[in-house]
Parts: sequence; structure tokens; C-alpha cells
Amino acid sequence: MAKAQDTESGDSTKQKPTGQVLDKIIAKVDNYIILESDVQQAYLEAVAQAQQGFEAPSRCDVFESLIINKLMLAKAEIDSVIVTDAEVILDVENRFNMVMQQFGGDEETLIEAYGKNAEQLKSEIHTLVKEQKIVGKMRNNIVMDMSVSPADVRKFFNNIPTDSLPFFSAEVVVGQIVKKPKASRQEKDRVIQQLNDIKADILSGDVDFASMARKYSEDPGSKAQGGDLGFFRKGELAPEYEAMALSLRQGEIGDPVESQFGIHLIQLLERRTDSYNTRHILIKPMPTAQDLLKVEKELDSLRNLIQLDSISFAKAAKNYSDDRNTSDNGGFFSDPTTGANRLASRTLEDPILYFTLDTMKVGTLSLPLQYEEQNQRTGEPEKAVRLLYYQDRYPAHRANLSDDYEKLKAASKKQKESEALEKWFKIAKEEVFIDIDPAYDRCNALKDED
Repeated sequence: MAKAQDTESGDSTKQKPTGQVLDKIIAKVDNYIILESDVQQAYLEAVAQAQQGFEAPSRCDVFESLIINKLMLAKAEIDSVIVTDAEVILDVENRFNMVMQQFGGDEETLIEAYGKNAEQLKSEIHTLVKEQKIVGKMRNNIVMDMSVSPADVRKFFNNIPTDSLPFFSAEVVVGQIVKKPKASRQEKDRVIQQLNDIKADILSGDVDFASMARKYSEDPGSKAQGGDLGFFRKGELAPEYEAMALSLRQGEIGDPVESQFGIHLIQLLERRTDSYNTRHILIKPMPTAQDLLKVEKELDSLRNLIQLDSISFAKAAKNYSDDRNTSDNGGFFSDPTTGANRLASRTLEDPILYFTLDTMKVGTLSLPLQYEEQNQRTGEPEKAVRLLYYQDRYPAHRANLSDDYEKLKAASKKQKESEALEKWFKIAKEEVFIDIDPAYDRCNALKDED
């Protein structure tokens, strides 16, 4: 019989007595565990991310999904499905940097908030990202050849009772052309000179590298460690960074080198056969107000060409926009769950975008607008300029095949994939040890349906 267990059994989630009910283990799948808090967090995320108009999953649905994910991890070990560290390192660095930025790069504040130092937190993020990628590979292996035909979509739609048809709120079709200002050569030269001055101070013996990294580096992930990045295998860091690092002798400091993250001053600490340890001071050349004004003028000229029909909006976006997420789609935002260009106006992630559209008429193109977005590599906000094209608006309505085919297709495919995963689960669960807390017996996660 499954026994209720808590976090005092020796795992890393052990907590100090607080007078509150401790988090507890509610399921074990081989060597993997599911906590009560895992279900709560996953349930809240599922409710928040539920596809517009469709019912959110129940707690039991979420619990079964977590069981399947853990089973995939266990089966991945059996089936030798591997994700290498090189496949996760960039995601880990991005997530870790975003966390560190929330605390201004201050490790003491991080420890106070999480009870973990930077190294421990990065290791935890690494494990999480790696598990997510393994589950993704396993899931793809199961559903990779799955597709839905128009007949499947019609059948899915016709099986929805008329009084249960989803109600979709108003939707918009919006495109953008983005230009990101680049730091001038003058600004880059200023940063290079600053790093050369820092290097001279270190070589003079007046200061040490670590203290200067803590003072000047703009890398939140390594600043608190005196710039120490730890060991990386060849090919895991930016090519320009690695080339400089591997050209140095142990203890030597190189000349400033530019990568996509900024300009680095690098010291090689240790080199092994297939890996190396460095520390660095990173300073990011920042675009000036003049650089921002320059791209505004470029976009204004492009806007005039679009309005004169000298170039289509889609072609201009594909050729000139710096936002790869939208430029390959003719500049248009798309719903990640369906791939369609229609977005629920109430769910637009960018509130400034929402209120800007509120001042525009359908079919119009905005003037160049300054805004801030999150850099996908560093997680930091950066200024950019964009043109917005408000192409169309669809009023709120009940689902129908004509207007909502892409949404219904996505929902139909999701149902088909879910059925395939359940079929896989019925077979795979017999190969792996699974123990569930009696409190979750009501979910019948391990019982086959008739």
C-alpha cells in the first residue's frame, strides 16, 4: 500500500519547522518524486494558460500529467534518451541571469530569498531544464507522426454539445516591424578603453581581478563570484569568448573581446583536455539617445514606403525587422497554441501594446514607437523602436468552423496527442515502479478506463 511521506525523508526539499503543514511527497515514479506543491503550482499554471474558450484541466488531470512526465524521465533512462549539457546550457544561463537580475546580482539577497547560493540555484535550474528537455524528447517520440485532417477537426467540433461550444472573446490581428539600436563604434571604443584601464590596474598589482569583477562586471550570474564562470566544455560558450580564452596561458588576462553579450575582459584560470575555467568582467556598450533616434528615422522612412505601396508590410517585416519571432511570419504576432495570427486582445502580454491598439483604427500603421522588451539572451530590458500594423479585429463570438478552424484544429490535435500519451502510459507504467499517496487514489491515475 502506498504510504504518505513528507520531506523529512532526506531529499533536498527538507524544510525547517514553521508550525505549518510540511510539503509532502504524494507520488514516486522510480527515483523521481512529486510533491503536493508541484501539483498546486502546475494546476495554477494550467489554469492561467488554458486555451481561450476551453475548459482548464482539473487537479486530477494535472496530477496525471505530472505522473506521465516523471514516467517519461524514468523511461528515458531505460530507453537511453539523452540530453547533453550543451543542449541546456544557454537556457540555464538565461534563466539564472533573470533570477539574479531580480536581486541586482546580490548573492546575499538571493540566499535570503531562496536559502541557496548562486551555485546551488544554478545547479537546480540545470536539473529542471534538463528534465524538461528530456520530457520534450520523449513526448516528441510518442506524437511525432501525429497530424489531424479537416475531417478530424469537423468530427471534434461536431462532438462538442451546442450549449458547450467555447465562447471566444474579441481578437485582433497585429503585426510589427522592430528595429533595435546598436551601440556606436565610439561607445564600444569607450568600453574597450575602460576594460583596458581595469586590466592595467590589475596587472600593476594595485587591485585583483575578482574585486574588479564585483565592482564593474554587468554579468549578474558571475559578478558575485568575482567573475568566475566555472568549467565549461568546448563549444558551450560564445565562439569569440572561447577563442580568446583558449589562446591564453593559465593566469593570463587577454585583450577585451566582443561577443553577442557585450565586451569581455577574460582571465584563464585552468585548462583541461576538453574543458576550461575562466573569469571575466563584462561591460555592455549601450546605445545612446542618438542611436535610438537614428532607427526611428529609418522606420519612419520604411513607413512611408509601405503607405505608398512601394513595399508590402509583410515583405518589409521579413527584410528589415530585428524581431525574428515575428519577422518570419510577415511581422504578425501568432498564438503559440494554434499558430494562427489572431490573438485575444485581452490576453496580449504587452500592456503598452494593448493600450496603443486601443488608440488605433483597424487597417492603420502607427508612427515609430519607442518601447522596452526583454533581451532573450540576457533577460535584461532593452530599448527598441517599432511600427505597429493593426490589420483586423474580430468580435466576441461562439466557436464555429469557419472563423475558428485553427483553434479547433489545435484543440483536436491536443486531444489526439493526449489519447496517444494515455495509450503509451498504459504500457509504460507496467515497466516502472509507481507509488501514489492514498489521498490521490480518487484521481485513478493508474487505473485503465473501460
